[in-house]
Amino acid sequence: MSQSFLREHRLLNAADFSRVFKEPIKSSDAFFTVLARPCLAESALSRLGLAIAKKQLKRAVDRNRIKRLIREYFRTNVLSDPAFDYVVLTRAAVRNQTNEVLMLSLEKNFSRILKKHARHET
Repeated sequence: MSQSFLREHRLLNAADFSRVFKEPIKSSDAFFTVLARPCLAESALSRLGLAIAKKQLKRAVDRNRIKRLIREYFRTNVLSDPAFDYVVLTRAAVRNQTNEVLMLSLEKNFSRILKKHARHET
């Protein structure tokens, strides 16, 4: 499987984001809030949307670092999961954390989403 972050793996328009924000499965901690909705089509791929607030991370270099980190986690870990549309929001505390801590936080949040979804299906 390719490790690139293709256009098909991105939430691209406001309607896609709105659909996820409307009735999400939610997981959050001190660093991130992850919202998810199952994809509509059976053959769909998981897609990612990022909402990195300038209010939380003032410097562009900080915002870009977090976006790269989230995309890398998504590329390497989430694409093989059941198809969901995800939106990841950040909190100000991400600025002062190491990449390893943030990756663990993302792992916990994404696994919580899958567990919550599994409970709703049964």
